[in-house]
Amino acid sequence: MRRRRSRRRRMGARTIARLTGSETCDDHVIIQSSALFPERMVQHVTALPIGGAEQPHHSLFKDTGVSDSGTTTPTSNGDDGSRSRSNSDDATSSNPRNDGMERNVSTPNDALHLERRVGLVSGVALIVGTMIGSGIFVSPSTLLVKTKSPGLFLVIWAACGILSTLGALSYAELGTMITESGAEYAYYRHAFGSLPAFIFSWVCTLVLKPSQLAIICLAFAKYTVEAFVSECEPPIFIIQILCVAIIGLITFINCFSVKLATKVQNVFTAAKLVAIAIIIAGGLYMIGIGNTQYLSQGFEGSTTSFGDIATAFYSGLWAYDGWNNLNYVTEELKNPFVNLPRSIMIGIPLTTVCYVLVNVAYLAVLSPTEMMQSEAVAVTFGTRALGALAWLMPLAVCISCFGSANGTLFVGGRLCYVASREGHLVDVLSYVHIRRLTPSPALLFNSAVALMMIIPGDIASLIDFFSFTAWIFYGAAMLALIVMRFTKKDAPRPYKVPIIIPVIVLIISVYLVIGPIVDNPKIEYLYATLFILAGFFLYIPFVYYKKVLPGMSYITTFMQLLLEVAPSTAMAED
Repeated sequence: MRRRRSRRRRMGARTIARLTGSETCDDHVIIQSSALFPERMVQHVTALPIGGAEQPHHSLFKDTGVSDSGTTTPTSNGDDGSRSRSNSDDATSSNPRNDGMERNVSTPNDALHLERRVGLVSGVALIVGTMIGSGIFVSPSTLLVKTKSPGLFLVIWAACGILSTLGALSYAELGTMITESGAEYAYYRHAFGSLPAFIFSWVCTLVLKPSQLAIICLAFAKYTVEAFVSECEPPIFIIQILCVAIIGLITFINCFSVKLATKVQNVFTAAKLVAIAIIIAGGLYMIGIGNTQYLSQGFEGSTTSFGDIATAFYSGLWAYDGWNNLNYVTEELKNPFVNLPRSIMIGIPLTTVCYVLVNVAYLAVLSPTEMMQSEAVAVTFGTRALGALAWLMPLAVCISCFGSANGTLFVGGRLCYVASREGHLVDVLSYVHIRRLTPSPALLFNSAVALMMIIPGDIASLIDFFSFTAWIFYGAAMLALIVMRFTKKDAPRPYKVPIIIPVIVLIISVYLVIGPIVDNPKIEYLYATLFILAGFFLYIPFVYYKKVLPGMSYITTFMQLLLEVAPSTAMAED
């Protein structure tokens, strides 16, 4: 039996060596022992010399270095491992396959993990770029229908920004206390244990993050097609085909290189801020020439419905969603104790100011009735205010949606990756490309689920479903912070918020979850609740009792060879 297992390991190692085509991989290759054995929970990284004896394995959760004598020595903070990895990169930089956005191969005794490549500018771009997406162009009309007055409309836009800021400040404390990627997943695991963390990963990887990506890409496709079809409703089939293409392009960018993905995010965030500045300038010009008749209506006819206000918050908060996205990539953030709070304090107030001024600009040009009847408010605004430059608005919307979709997939893949690394999803989703150091299996999985969600093509129902489930977990994160104030009193907190802030966000979260159900019960809310509860019945056999579906080890091996990926470890602390 041992000979058979050893033979299979050597065959898999040779296959990876042939796939990568590098000299280093002719000598060593990293595989996971659990990929060739049914016991999936045995997670170790093993270096196998081709045709030689098996080397000692190394724990996934500690970096290792190689001493001068060739023996393996543990490192306390990952510095030695980082230096050896850098030296390997320098030594092989002349390889023609190296395009500057990847490292060549994994080296012996070198544990794979995602590297810290996100700085302050990229952090701000990730927050602003994912917050400013399709929401500001899709949601205004929906929100105005619910509020029924310009005054309440603007108040709720500002209130959504304040609520997002309060929630993000609470997340800044959580992120600097628990410096693990995965955001809510990591916080639930530390505060409540494994079961709530698994339920969150179950819902988020199969519903929340893919639905966000699907919504944004549908908006991108809708605005793009409408630019060419002005006299009739664009065919839903064409919109869906374009949506599939854009998801495929974004997936390729994120799988190819982390550097490329962050550069794309930075460029598109800057472009969308320019577009927003054009809208604001156009609106201020109209106000300057005295076009204030719609703004002067104030709070006339405002709704008093409990459910309508909650639903209006849903639409507004969808536009603000993304304020917690940087917490999903904490392990890849440079100096997270400083850059995480700074990015939040720069990004969210900037977005709030942009949103309020954009909606003031809309009301300076369009009447409330025209906004409610328009499904493309930004395009209608451009036609009225920009004249010959009206074509800039559809282009601006597409740019904004593309950047937001890129950031959404970037963080969505990290959650899937972290949950799999902890044993809550299938093993292969925690693997990393051996040269590009991207979590490509997790990214591909997230995109595949999003592709299935574009089939209905209804953005409004997706927004309602997303918002209902999302605020359940936002509220639970606030509860986790409050709980850990008592259970982890001595834990280091580089940044700490007054306890009243998470309490306020928790109360509002409860209102946003219960309000629409009481006022207007929908079958979608029941589906969402049942889907959340279904996670409990999956947790017992597959996580608690560690049961494995037959054939999973062979599927894992096949995917490992196909995608050129290998097991990873957690990021070492700086």
